[in-house]
Amino acid sequence: MTAPATALVAPRPPLVRPRRRSHTVVIRALGPFGLLALWWAASATGVLTGDVLASPPHVLVAVRELWSNGQLPDALAASLTRSGLGLAIGLTAGLALGVVTGFTRLGDELLDSAMQTLRTIPFLALVPLFMVWFGINETAKVLLIAVATTFPMYVSTYGGVRNADRRLVEAMRSFGMSRPAIIREVVLPGALPSLLAGLRLSMTLSVIALIAAEEINATAGIGYLMAQAQSYARTDVLAVCILVYGLLGLTADAVVRLLEHTLMPWRGAGQGAGR
Repeated sequence: MTAPATALVAPRPPLVRPRRRSHTVVIRALGPFGLLALWWAASATGVLTGDVLASPPHVLVAVRELWSNGQLPDALAASLTRSGLGLAIGLTAGLALGVVTGFTRLGDELLDSAMQTLRTIPFLALVPLFMVWFGINETAKVLLIAVATTFPMYVSTYGGVRNADRRLVEAMRSFGMSRPAIIREVVLPGALPSLLAGLRLSMTLSVIALIAAEEINATAGIGYLMAQAQSYARTDVLAVCILVYGLLGLTADAVVRLLEHTLMPWRGAGQGAGR
């Protein structure tokens, strides 16, 4: 009596339906809209009183008021200028230092230990020192944001450059490619996921540092608007300012997601297939 023959059956590839982008946007919007609905319900039922936090309709009225009299556009322009300048300085410094320490042994030995020490210092602890060094002008505010955004970019760049394919780097050297060309054509493209992760962290920290920077005797910006609203117990204006800070952070994250989708389209396709 012969044993039944068993045939090997090739596994059937999973059928994955690509998710529509509009579907993803709707799902992502559920969280913020859920919080808004909860806020609205708490205000309407009296659980959340106006002296604690203004209701959404009152906040909308405050937005129209601040926009029509020009306070909100002026404050946004001042805050975005500070945040943008500080972020540009921080990203440039973090990227340059990360490439130097990650790609060269001398740079690693000279600079990395100092950078690792400095990054453990909370940037908020530098506020009094910056006020002594630079006064209460715009320089102190911009540099505080720059310091806060330098180290996330540095750490991500350093890790991404260190993980570059050394065999590929050596191959390019054997073909006579110069060091700057290797960094530009081989190392940085290979470190792109780490660079974008550092960019996301730095952009988020730029908003957090902006809040702290605008506490340094600001005469313009969202922080100044908040200080004025606090003086007059305007919880509706305070809510507007908090929402603006939140929208800035959400916009920063959306910008990085767009860059990831543009520069690394295969990554998004791979993530979508596994869900």
